[in-house]
Amino acid sequence: MPDEELLTVPEVMARLQLGRSKVYDLIRSRRLPSVTIGRSRRVPASALREFISHRLAEAA
Repeated sequence: MPDEELLTVPEVMARLQLGRSKVYDLIRSRRLPSVTIGRSRRVPASALREFISHRLAEAA
């Protein structure tokens, strides 16, 4: 996936309308996959889409 978009935590916060702590809780609990590049945490856009789809399916 060389063209995979990697989102920063603030970008994920904005898209999910959640706070920083909650986003890091999701990452820490492995409900939201992420990668570390240097000292930065990034979330693949596809992982965020999958997370949202899964949550929508649970709510249905």
